[in-house]
Amino acid sequence: MSDIFIGQRAIGPTQPPFIIAELSGNHDQSLDKALAMVDAAAAAGADAIKLQTYTADTMTLDVSDGEFYIDDPANLWHGYSLHQLYQKAMTPWEWTAAIFERAQSHGMLAFSTPFDLSALVFLEQLQAPCYKVASFENSDHALLAAVARTGKPVIVSTGMASLAELAESVEVLRNNGCKDLILLKCTSNYPARPLDANLNTIPHLAELFQCQVGLSDHTMGVGVSVASVALGASVIEKHFVLDRSEGGVDAEFSLEPVEFRQLVDECHRAKDALGQVYYGATEKELASRRYRRSLYIAEDIRAGELFTEQNLRSVRPGLGLAPKYLPQFLGKTAACELKKGTALSWQHLSGNVDAGSKR
Repeated sequence: MSDIFIGQRAIGPTQPPFIIAELSGNHDQSLDKALAMVDAAAAAGADAIKLQTYTADTMTLDVSDGEFYIDDPANLWHGYSLHQLYQKAMTPWEWTAAIFERAQSHGMLAFSTPFDLSALVFLEQLQAPCYKVASFENSDHALLAAVARTGKPVIVSTGMASLAELAESVEVLRNNGCKDLILLKCTSNYPARPLDANLNTIPHLAELFQCQVGLSDHTMGVGVSVASVALGASVIEKHFVLDRSEGGVDAEFSLEPVEFRQLVDECHRAKDALGQVYYGATEKELASRRYRRSLYIAEDIRAGELFTEQNLRSVRPGLGLAPKYLPQFLGKTAACELKKGTALSWQHLSGNVDAGSKR
């Protein structure tokens, strides 16, 4: 599967994992804090910053009761109406250019998730290099078609979508010109349990839709993301926060800078460790072969004396014959005098053509 290019950055199975820091609403409505988050994400090794582009009014209705109110005590945002939550979490659109520029100053990519057509029009004006479609919008065919028609790479979170729904969404994208598609396995629960990650879906997605795959990770910690790399994820998206103790709408399942650096490092290690199908000693292991077990003379032996399990043993280091040859020596006679600590060779076996030529 060929690489996808977003800007100058190649993304694909042969590339290092592409790590996205999702700012979401953890800026607490402070542009200074948002810019500080960009700086911190860059220092932590993120490849990209992602925003979310919507307003409370483009997302929902200003209604505070009934189905517009989050009344589930187990919900992270219990006690908010949907409109109140999105008002608190939104990133003011007028910040977008400044955030994009700050990211670019660090050599990072910056892009966003448009939640409706007006957001897409706005982001096109800023020449966003690619688009993300959120899991809650992945069945919005009109939005998918519009995003695809930009001709830019599209990243889609799969959370909640059935296989049939996902197939429809991919068809809409491709029928409208999307050539570079990345699907992110996603569990749309906040925070999500590792038990619900079902990472074995990742290679299945890649095979089924013949596209790049990754993970939008809402679990705590870095373990699930690292495991996804081992299963073929080439993109990791993780929510980012400067300090969880300060709150933030998504702080509970977001990584702080030190943790995000760990995420980057461990995902890269996981990718490096995959390597290729390989048997035998690696270059770094060659020197270690001398410390394998091999056959050594364990007691002084006179010429003509029988080899026994007492005077011939399998020990380290590995400069003698391999232990598998022990039965071929036991009960046979020594061709020459041998001192304790001598590495056994075929020349020490009576009757060998070269017997006695080495000690």
